[in-house]
Amino acid sequence: MASPTSLYLSYLSRRSLIHRAAAVTALGLGVGGTATRASAAERTAGPLLDTRALQSAISDLSHPHAISAQLHAFHGQESWYGTAGVADLAGGRAPRPGDRFRAGSVTKAFVATAVLQLWVEGRVELGAPLARYLPGLLPGDFGRRITVAHLLHHTSGLPDHQGIPDTSTPEGVLRHRFDRWTPREWVRTATHGPLKFRPGTKQEYRGINYVLLALLAEEVTGRPYREVIAERILRPLGLARTLTPGQDPRLHGPHVHGYLRMTDGSLEDITVYNTSGSRGEGDLVSTVDDLVRFQQALFSGELLPPEAMDKLCSLPPGDVRMLDGGPARYGMGLQTVTVNGVTFWGKTGEVYGYRTRAFATRDRRLGFVLSYTPTPLTTPEQMVARVATALTS
Repeated sequence: MASPTSLYLSYLSRRSLIHRAAAVTALGLGVGGTATRASAAERTAGPLLDTRALQSAISDLSHPHAISAQLHAFHGQESWYGTAGVADLAGGRAPRPGDRFRAGSVTKAFVATAVLQLWVEGRVELGAPLARYLPGLLPGDFGRRITVAHLLHHTSGLPDHQGIPDTSTPEGVLRHRFDRWTPREWVRTATHGPLKFRPGTKQEYRGINYVLLALLAEEVTGRPYREVIAERILRPLGLARTLTPGQDPRLHGPHVHGYLRMTDGSLEDITVYNTSGSRGEGDLVSTVDDLVRFQQALFSGELLPPEAMDKLCSLPPGDVRMLDGGPARYGMGLQTVTVNGVTFWGKTGEVYGYRTRAFATRDRRLGFVLSYTPTPLTTPEQMVARVATALTS
């Protein structure tokens, strides 16, 4: 079997061709409200997307309560973009596909992609202990027992955070919205006490795993995390409105505002928020347009060769279960869900006032990017369920 490095060289030889054809090979996805040209067989069968059902799915802004919603859905070469609500309560305009918003844990898909690129290049070993790359960062024998693969798979067993602000209420969120953290400060909050379980034996979704992966990427490349993401993903794909903000709490240029409902029922604009505590795991700022482009590039092989995509979508061994006993559902960067017999891979993202869902089938025949702005601190998945049902029924 060829090594990852030799496979990557073959992959690079065809990458220039992929870049030249990118605008053509992204399944014809545009940002307008009309479908792109379908094949003769698809035209004979009629529309593949039930656009009325999709519009209805996002137009119900009461379940859950939200200020706005944007949806880009595709089926084959047919695509549709729709909106509901307003981007800003003060201005009252509708959201646009180039408006920035906080994409939350969709960040993890970008970080995992960069780490797997480093694996393909032979610069990172997935089975290597974290201490090889970040010696002395974790206490005791944590760094020797936890591998890169454990971090990617959320099977590290790291302890719960201690000494972090209480954001269990909307008032607490507002009180701590400008707190500033360095990644090493944040790591220290999750290294008190013993490991929760032996690494590799259980799965628990934890953002701290990807904070560590961002630090690893910095150490291996000698570049800041935001430059690693920009050089490897953002600039090659032309994602001009996607960024990692560092300590900057503001969204610049046209953007969607997020709001949080207080316990007294009032709404507070939570758009300005310092996400430094989620660096590498939930700090990405993006747009619907850019996430559609990233999704199509990822699943088409433009960013990763097949063996790395298999890793991105690989679940841990079958005997590894979630802490609640349910089956593992996170791969090395993406998560999976099956709706009406259709298996999607992608990523969810949440930041106060914002929620993002970006999922597709691995063959790119069916998928969506949904961004909406719920106001409750905790929100059920009603809108996402309506969208998924409309796509798969």
